[in-house]
Amino acid sequence: MAAGRLGGRRWWAGKVRQFARHVTARVPTSERAGLETWLNPAEARLFDAMHVADRRHGLDVVAALRAMGVGDRDALVAGLIHDAGKGRTGVWPRVAWSLGQAWGSWVWRIAERFPGMTPAFGRLRDHADVSAGLAQAAGCSPRTVELIRNQESPRDPDFGELLRLADEAN
Repeated sequence: MAAGRLGGRRWWAGKVRQFARHVTARVPTSERAGLETWLNPAEARLFDAMHVADRRHGLDVVAALRAMGVGDRDALVAGLIHDAGKGRTGVWPRVAWSLGQAWGSWVWRIAERFPGMTPAFGRLRDHADVSAGLAQAAGCSPRTVELIRNQESPRDPDFGELLRLADEAN
């Protein structure tokens, strides 16, 4: 039953890949320096404040968007900082959150018995809205803010679904 709801081996393979990427995430200085050519200072500060795994993920999402032919600055900035609202949430709350999404809220109820899980789950649950607010405060365009806010249920006719696909692929 659970394997069907989880997508079987493909789901697990994707989650194992995400776990490995999270614990090995790095952003080389040269790659970070390349952002200076297209981010404003507040956007760069927001990116720098993100967890290293979310910075790496954002860079990978931008690369995927570019590979899809996306060159629009609003979409690229959204891809880069769409997870800023996750804060310093570590890997174990993210694992428990993913399992709860797949298996049901009973996983979250058990996990919340462990210290730090309840606030971490709040950050994961609300990250799209929080990320959108942070992007707005950093001076991002209204379109970037809305792409971030609606990342899981895209509304933007040009880039919303592309952002969602790039996010899921990375």
